[in-house]
Amino acid sequence: MERGPVVGAGPGARARIRALLGCLVKVLLWVASALLYFGSEQAARLLGSPCLRRLYHAWLAAVVIFGPLLQFHVNPRTIFASHGNFFNIKFVNSAWGWTCTFLGGFVLLVVFLATRRVAVTARHLSRLVVGAAVWRGAGRAFLLIEDLTGSCFEPLPQGLLLHELPDRRSCLAAGHQWRGYTVSSHTFLLTFCCLLMAEEAAVFAKYLAHGLPAGAPLRLVFLLNVLLLGLWNFLLLCTVIYFHQYTHKVVGAAVGTFAWYLTYGSWYHQPWSPGSPGHGLFPRPHSSRKHN
Repeated sequence: MERGPVVGAGPGARARIRALLGCLVKVLLWVASALLYFGSEQAARLLGSPCLRRLYHAWLAAVVIFGPLLQFHVNPRTIFASHGNFFNIKFVNSAWGWTCTFLGGFVLLVVFLATRRVAVTARHLSRLVVGAAVWRGAGRAFLLIEDLTGSCFEPLPQGLLLHELPDRRSCLAAGHQWRGYTVSSHTFLLTFCCLLMAEEAAVFAKYLAHGLPAGAPLRLVFLLNVLLLGLWNFLLLCTVIYFHQYTHKVVGAAVGTFAWYLTYGSWYHQPWSPGSPGHGLFPRPHSSRKHN
């Protein structure tokens, strides 16, 4: 039985396939763009609400105070209960680096696109420098508290044997353990980053309301910051459920909140400060005067 010649797709068929694929790509790009614009608009409206920002402070306080109660209702063998889990190593231990990278890009774009002035942009970015100094200073203060309140113990099969070594360095050099009051630096850092990011991202609602340039790259950077903020909230909840003692977590969160209040709640409203988020970016409406 003879077979006829195999007829391949002609140039016209291939052109129609390419045109179809091109249309499909355009549709997918349009859908992605629509979702990007819709998501950024809704997230900006949510974070820009003063009422919701006040409730957010109450939410963080509730997470730290009541979150540890969830340890009786969750699986203690989950991946988030391990100190060596991926999120704890890659994100929590480097939370300030992630925050500076994402938030720094957002502040840079928003301020420069709104003002086109390098000096103003640098001034607003200096808030992240202050935040880094707060983080470093708090970490050193926590270590000092642990040194001043600690004692040296030698682990034995029967328990712990107290030694009279005077400081942490000599205790650790002898192969023993130094135990003191340890403020949770992770709870402090995650609380501070959450409050800081919520405050900085709230500016985007006013930015959009003034009709300033808001293309896809800026909206994407904004949404990445929103996703990172959501991740910090989740990891803060995991931290207070699985790690550290109760008072250590509460004190860490309280210090983080106090650090936010000293900077964003107080100092940044002074003229000799880096300025509050959004300060000097948007034109003020001129008050109309009546002439007699």
